[in-house]
Amino acid sequence: MDRAVVVVAAGSGTRLGIGTAKAFVPVAGRLMLARALEPLVTLASPTLVVVVAPSALVDDCRELVASVAGPAVAYTAVVPGGTDRHGSVEAGLAVLPDTVTAVLVHDAARCLTPAAQFERVFDAVAAGGGAGFVPALPVTDTIKRVDADVVVETVDRAALVGVQTPQGFPLAALRQAYAVSQQAETDDAGVFQAAGGTVRFVPGDADAFKITTPWDLGRAESIVRASAAVPVPRVGLGVDVHAFDAASPCRVGLLDFPGEVGLSGHSDGDAVAHAVCDALLSAGGLGDIGGTFGTSDPAYAGAAGDVFVRGAVAMLAAAGMVPVSVTVQVIGNRPRIGARRTEMQDALAAVVGAPVAVSGTTTDGLGFTGRGEGLAAIATAVVRAS
Repeated sequence: MDRAVVVVAAGSGTRLGIGTAKAFVPVAGRLMLARALEPLVTLASPTLVVVVAPSALVDDCRELVASVAGPAVAYTAVVPGGTDRHGSVEAGLAVLPDTVTAVLVHDAARCLTPAAQFERVFDAVAAGGGAGFVPALPVTDTIKRVDADVVVETVDRAALVGVQTPQGFPLAALRQAYAVSQQAETDDAGVFQAAGGTVRFVPGDADAFKITTPWDLGRAESIVRASAAVPVPRVGLGVDVHAFDAASPCRVGLLDFPGEVGLSGHSDGDAVAHAVCDALLSAGGLGDIGGTFGTSDPAYAGAAGDVFVRGAVAMLAAAGMVPVSVTVQVIGNRPRIGARRTEMQDALAAVVGAPVAVSGTTTDGLGFTGRGEGLAAIATAVVRAS
């Protein structure tokens, strides 16, 4: 294991005024520490996570960490914190194995920090040649220097950034920096820099703000509620293939192509409509066209493709979902759809109830489509909760 995150969660949270350790304050129904840990168990590479907890809550913290980590609990540890942040960070660093080369120090109070920010800092430390890295955002407010209640001057904000966590460093260098620190610095980058280290920054994230006051807590809860209210889209894939049949009329993408050889099938053989139906069902987790409508059911003998697409849309609606968009590619030598692409898109969109994009291609003479034996279609559908 060559990388680790020390999560500092030993703060009292006095300014929140809630009367409990800050990391154990609920944020929209979930403890702050739990929200801070959740992104860590999604990281792509194995990462040791050390939580520095209030001394009186170490056992409670272990239970919480285990519930969040699940099967990855073996990659976690909980240690009691010190009398201040400086001592707590040192306690976390002390238990890391020497195999760790890169360590990130993170404040649990920045509980909405996305996983991408951790990865960004880890990547920077790995490529940084011994430097430390902090995530930072540009300062957007006008900054004034004051003397008591008198504004003295405007400070050039172009040279200023707002610093966040996690802050990342080579482990050995950060340990040495803390060993010689006089505890005057306010963050890990300050300790590292005071010991002669170079600190650079990477882009931060607006959601990685620190919860310090009741206003911050309210802001965090609003962000969580807004995020939960956004429907997560679902994607489905559909593929259909039909052989040509000279005895059948040609119907593709809900359009008739007079004079073209048709497609065989229990229904009208419309491979495009069938692929769209399958994609919609797949996105909704509702099975497939064969299992849903039956390839031998007499009710669907000769049925037009729109019957199946409308059926899939109705099933999505019953499951509380609606189509967002569909993309379908027609693969074959004929019929040529280029001149009727817009017409086909409009016909399909009218049934799907969402935009449909159609494209066509051939296989340069390869395979059954290249030999002119049949037609294939591949569709992708995006749906969301209604």
